[in-house]
Amino acid sequence: MKELITVALLFLTGCTLLNAQQQKPEIVAEDGDYQERGSARVLYWGPRIDAALGQFAIDYGRPGWKKEYDDTAKFDAMTRGKIWRLGSNFWTVLDTNIPLRIAGREVAPGSYYLGLERSQDGGSWQLVFIDPANARSMHLDAYQIQRAPVLFRAPMTVEQVGEPADKLTVKLSYTRERIRDVRLSIAWGRLRLSAPVVATVGN
Repeated sequence: MKELITVALLFLTGCTLLNAQQQKPEIVAEDGDYQERGSARVLYWGPRIDAALGQFAIDYGRPGWKKEYDDTAKFDAMTRGKIWRLGSNFWTVLDTNIPLRIAGREVAPGSYYLGLERSQDGGSWQLVFIDPANARSMHLDAYQIQRAPVLFRAPMTVEQVGEPADKLTVKLSYTRERIRDVRLSIAWGRLRLSAPVVATVGN
């Protein structure tokens, strides 16, 4: 009798699981409405020829900082030893038509998906570069960045925390005297990272 009951329970469990799988749709769509994006760009213009000499830009989604991230243990669990998507919704994209050197790493003209990687001990961060063609061929969403093959990395400098940034903010700053020397800065909550960028443009 016990064997019959066991078989019956296994059968019912199997039917329930099969039914649950059958109820899941094969495909669903998400988003479609307006999404807030941020963009940082440096354009080099030639006044004598009245034409652009080159430019590069970073386009990114702007996730908000959540109070729960102030818990160091929780933030560490999210980030240590992992690649973070650096943004929200669609991929964060670096597009450049001039050669760049970011934290000593040569970056050829082209388009790159970006992420951030934190070391296992939590002491260092790196900017991660991904080939969009590879990500596209795998049909990857930025949420699946852990599966994306990494082209190369560039070290980021951890800076002292100022006022918390409510939303992810990426900036490219420079001085008039040294327009080819650009500072890339990333701010999100209490996280502050930066890297030097050298643009090869003009004479």
